Amino acid sequence: MNKIFAYKSPNYNKLVSFGFIKDGEWYSYVTEIYNGQFEMRVHISAAHGEVKTELIDLATGEPYTLHLVAEASGTFVGAVRAEYERVLQEISDKCFKKDVFKSDIAHKVIEYVRGKYGDELEYLWQTFPSNAVWRRKDNKKWYGILLLLSKRKLGLDSDEVVDVIDLRIDPEVLPEIMDGERYFAGYHMNKKSWFTMCLDGSVPFEEICTWLDKSYDLAKKG
Repeated sequence: MNKIFAYKSPNYNKLVSFGFIKDGEWYSYVTEIYNGQFEMRVHISAAHGEVKTELIDLATGEPYTLHLVAEASGTFVGAVRAEYERVLQEISDKCFKKDVFKSDIAHKVIEYVRGKYGDELEYLWQTFPSNAVWRRKDNKKWYGILLLLSKRKLGLDSDEVVDVIDLRIDPEVLPEIMDGERYFAGYHMNKKSWFTMCLDGSVPFEEICTWLDKSYDLAKKG
């Protein structure tokens, strides 16, 4: 279940359209699965988007949990698990949106790119769902990358995971700004022509946008 809703947040209007009913701090949805043998209840927090589920065996009125046990196998439990996951996947597809990056600055940068260039983040790798890119419409060249990263991987003495951005830069300018505190060598990119910044307030939003515009222009040249 966690994987189905990973890096996503609910659209509460769509939850209501889907059939969820708001009850206090939770939105709740009830349906029957497996030919009416089970009642499936899905609860989503109005405050944090947390998802909880219950599966009730209607013959006994007792909770059923074998579908949550990875080691549990067999035709019956497999079929119940498949229907349970199908319902959750449908809710995820119809009522949730991508929400990988959490910082205010990351959201502001995403809106800046959307407004100025009309580009949306592209999530290109299923195995790396927290990595996304922007690319120019004319030549498909990347000009920005957003990802979640531990600060330690940038050489900082912290295991905090933060939103970071990779941008193109003129190789002649790179040595002038690289300081290992605000500006870092491009993570997983060519370290001569890309650099990385944390979106944690260490670099002001306006400064990030200036670098982003330069990266956009550099991508035109290849």
